[in-house]
Amino acid sequence: MDAIKAVQFYLNRMLSDVPGMKVLLLDDETTTIISLAYTQSQLLAKEVFLIDKLSNVSREKMKHMKCVCFLRPMDDAIQAVIDELRDPKYMKYYLYFTNTLRKSSLERLAEADEFEAVCEVQEYYADYLAINPTLCALPLLGPEHPLTGEQPQVWDARALNRSVEGVLAILLSLKKKPLIRYERQSPLAKKLASEVQYQIGQEGQLFDFRKADTPPILLIVDRMSDPVTPLLTQWTYQAMVHELIGIVNGRVDLSYVKDARPELRDIVLSCEHDTFYRQNMFLDLGDLGANIKTYVEEYQVKHKSNMQIESITDMKRFMEDYPDFRKLSGNVTKHVTLVGELSRLVGEQQLMAVGELEQNLAAVDSHATDLRALQALLETPGIPDSAKLRLVLLYALRYERHPNSALPQLTDALARGGLSEGKMRLVADLLAAARPEQRAEDHGDPADVFARTKHVLRGLKGVENVFTQHTPRLVRTLRDLLRGRLRDAAYPFVDGATRDKPQDVVVFVVGGVTYAEAREVHVLNAETPGVRILLSGTAVHNSASFLRDVSLAAARYRKSSGGGGGMGGASPPGRGAA
Repeated sequence: MDAIKAVQFYLNRMLSDVPGMKVLLLDDETTTIISLAYTQSQLLAKEVFLIDKLSNVSREKMKHMKCVCFLRPMDDAIQAVIDELRDPKYMKYYLYFTNTLRKSSLERLAEADEFEAVCEVQEYYADYLAINPTLCALPLLGPEHPLTGEQPQVWDARALNRSVEGVLAILLSLKKKPLIRYERQSPLAKKLASEVQYQIGQEGQLFDFRKADTPPILLIVDRMSDPVTPLLTQWTYQAMVHELIGIVNGRVDLSYVKDARPELRDIVLSCEHDTFYRQNMFLDLGDLGANIKTYVEEYQVKHKSNMQIESITDMKRFMEDYPDFRKLSGNVTKHVTLVGELSRLVGEQQLMAVGELEQNLAAVDSHATDLRALQALLETPGIPDSAKLRLVLLYALRYERHPNSALPQLTDALARGGLSEGKMRLVADLLAAARPEQRAEDHGDPADVFARTKHVLRGLKGVENVFTQHTPRLVRTLRDLLRGRLRDAAYPFVDGATRDKPQDVVVFVVGGVTYAEAREVHVLNAETPGVRILLSGTAVHNSASFLRDVSLAAARYRKSSGGGGGMGGASPPGRGAA
């Protein structure tokens, strides 16, 4: 089950079935879908002469060209195709839609095709963003795509529809008709599970795949059952880049870095087309630095250079002194620049100290010690407000019911530090959204949701050692599932049941996944031969996007209910916690 290869299969077929030179017309979402799975050179190899947006009405007429349209089957896209067919700009049209096309839409297209320009209409289920082979997501982020409506735990109708479409596309592209299990404590997971089951029943012919010996499982869980994972500082490459800088549709914006060379201000990170990234994306910063150092040293040996390489700074200086190396190894130069920026941010933002305290808050039940350390860091200059807020949020999640909880004092300290009222409100909002009963463990063991393992990052001088690695709750859920120990009471089936240990599992996280969880799924796949797990969700979060969604959802609820505290009536900061 490889998400990238599943999307590439459709793209290869779509572009190969239309021989000769052609124009490719896209919408906003399919532009992103293609950019994550295909390179410009691959498109050129498929004889794509021009790529444009269907919405661009100023396109010139090219009556000698064939046109491939790759679109989501939305009403505005259907209308745009209809307008195009009434005044065709190209010789022939081949229409490919990323999901099921309503019969009424097909009839409208047929009526508009007065010039008989349409040669083909197909449904190709590439209706999601394929990020890693075992990670895909939907683009449901931010104020444009709210997951919930005016009530918490109730889907926004458009988000529910898009999530159902996305899950169905994932299943169809992988050719899986699964049994569906969902997290009982989550109304959002339950609703999505029932809707997906209903649509599978409605689309019986599409899901008429050869029956597997062991039925595949679709497991739907809720982000709010583990709000800790997206709040933590990350220490593996892909996750760390997203947390500290941001990865948007496979690209990293380094234009803010003063000494970044022009060609390195917009970096593409693709595990499909970048061998170095694929080999190192799940490694910690120390191992990553060591691998880059080895590569540079190999070049030194070839070119008889005796320059001492001990740090990321030394590497960057070496590349400046040896432009031939930069030319021959542009890809590694890109990663040296990126790792150098990560290292700078770790030092500048004092993330070693922040990460250590995060470890203690998440793994050690030591309220007095944690509180003293947290109070000290809140008074430490140079640590970003965002990191201080995350520490207080982790404290709140860990110790909200502790008899000596000092949450009011901590929020007062944040206020003294100049944190805005909107940011301060996040403490109450997150506690209300991540309800204690939803976060309660359901795996039949005494460990809690903060369970962690320690791991030493070893490495290069200048890339600091860190003693922390969080184990997301999803890992234990998946281990229980693979062992046949996941309790039906906590994760019921929608329809049917099985006692077989699954081999193919598609996980969908309502509220978004993290790159930390993607790494753990990669590790689980490697550790359990014969098992294939694909992770998916409504979005891919870092701490900033996760907290923004929490804040936006709470604001919608407050507006609909006429104001008041956080969602569900949590105590506002300064009035005490349970």
